[in-house]
Amino acid sequence: MTFYWQMILVMLWFWCSWTCHQPFDTVDHNILVKRLERSVGITGQALQWIRSYLTGRSFCVRLGDCSSDLAELPWGVPQGSILAPLFFSLYLIPLGELFRKHNVSFHLYADDCQVIFPIKRGGLCTIQPLLDCLEDIKQWLAQNFFCFNEHKTEVILFMPPKTPGGAKGLDFATLAPHQKAVVSNLGVKLDADLRFDAQVNSVVRSCFFHLRRIAKIKPFLSHNHLETVIHAFITCRLDYCNSLYAGLRQAPVAVQNSAARLLTSTRRSEHITPVLRALRWLPVFYRIRFKVLLFVFKALNTGAPKYLSDVIHQHVPVRSLRSADQRLLTVPRYSLKSRGSRAFSVLGPSLWNELPAHVKQAKSLETFKGRLKTHLFSLAFGR
Repeated sequence: MTFYWQMILVMLWFWCSWTCHQPFDTVDHNILVKRLERSVGITGQALQWIRSYLTGRSFCVRLGDCSSDLAELPWGVPQGSILAPLFFSLYLIPLGELFRKHNVSFHLYADDCQVIFPIKRGGLCTIQPLLDCLEDIKQWLAQNFFCFNEHKTEVILFMPPKTPGGAKGLDFATLAPHQKAVVSNLGVKLDADLRFDAQVNSVVRSCFFHLRRIAKIKPFLSHNHLETVIHAFITCRLDYCNSLYAGLRQAPVAVQNSAARLLTSTRRSEHITPVLRALRWLPVFYRIRFKVLLFVFKALNTGAPKYLSDVIHQHVPVRSLRSADQRLLTVPRYSLKSRGSRAFSVLGPSLWNELPAHVKQAKSLETFKGRLKTHLFSLAFGR
């Protein structure tokens, strides 16, 4: 079974992501059961149930009317089952220990892992600790019936603009041949300048591709059904990871406008703002703000991952002020205007502090979403 690694050096940070092809097929049952017992603490009858669930399975190959003899299936977890991803994640528990051993940060979800490796500005720039970590990972994969795939390894370097000397002082060693200008992570195209031009262009092309096909079936759909189809194929693509577009000069605004014209049969010469208002569609710019503020609310109410919650802090004034009860957040200083102002730790608190008090004081997520959408709608179209 093969794994590929996607290495990303993010503004003096090294981010490595790997994935595998059909990873569930090579999970060794004996190793998995021992790991569940020793690392997770599952014992007794519960462990016997799991062992019984995994063992005794068989498979055959069928082609037309012909089929092979049944053969025992001593490896892998049943694909399509609810437990398969969970078992696979538990199977990979030692990977986390290897990363921590080398002091390398990581995010792990099923068969995808992003590794973050900091490189300090100045002094001796080296990624040797990361290379040592990867060597240990390769050995672990081989011992656990996985294979490291060198051919799909990718490296991308993110650095501040106008960095003296660029990356000349950094030795990529065996990773040098794999350096890329753009990599894809969970469907998002990341470029070396963090401008997201490739991502925006990809979304625009995909949306217009589907809009042209939706236009062909428009005569056969009612207005409500057509709107549902547009949301299913267009709006979902515009909203996916749209918080990354915050602060960018370009965003897929034209796609939403074209979708609204298609739905309402509005000519290109007519102004689109009244159409969006009649449809109750938030413009793309405000949909981006909505997503960022939603993350902030979750971070403040323990509904977001720890790495987001840790960068959001309540503002505590040095003396008693009337603003103390307004739930203001601390906006940290930043050095790079083109990138620092777009960071969640800066942009999130900045947008949050601009919200009216009744929106920030919402007690539940649904209440907050309703009040926030009403507030943004009034900003977009007036009262």
